[in-house]
Amino acid sequence: MVRLVLTDTQWDKIAPLCLGKTNDPGRSGGDNRRFFEGVLWKARTGSPWRHLPPQLGEWNTVFKRCDYWSKAGVFKRMFEALSDDPDMEYAMIDATIVPVHRHGHDAKGGLKIRRLANPKAAGQPKSSP
Repeated sequence: MVRLVLTDTQWDKIAPLCLGKTNDPGRSGGDNRRFFEGVLWKARTGSPWRHLPPQLGEWNTVFKRCDYWSKAGVFKRMFEALSDDPDMEYAMIDATIVPVHRHGHDAKGGLKIRRLANPKAAGQPKSSP
């Protein structure tokens, strides 16, 4: 069983902003709530699209629809519409939430000072006797 993120109250705010509703012209999407839960699952876990649980839809369909909504600016409009009533539950971000880039694992060392010029090309220091 997949843990869902949205409450009914939250979905009631988001639903009017979705594309593909039954009263929209053109083709209507599948279950918008299930799709949106799939997008939230991807954002929350950071897993590849191919690992999307089957209960949230077929991964390639969810990926293509997410890409389309992103290009159409739907997520930006949702963010702007919902940002007037912030939920401070997730206001704090720390290292347990933010994923590390793959090159950041097991990084060793620190700031290294590198010489700008070849020491032989610079010649003898002027202060030596």
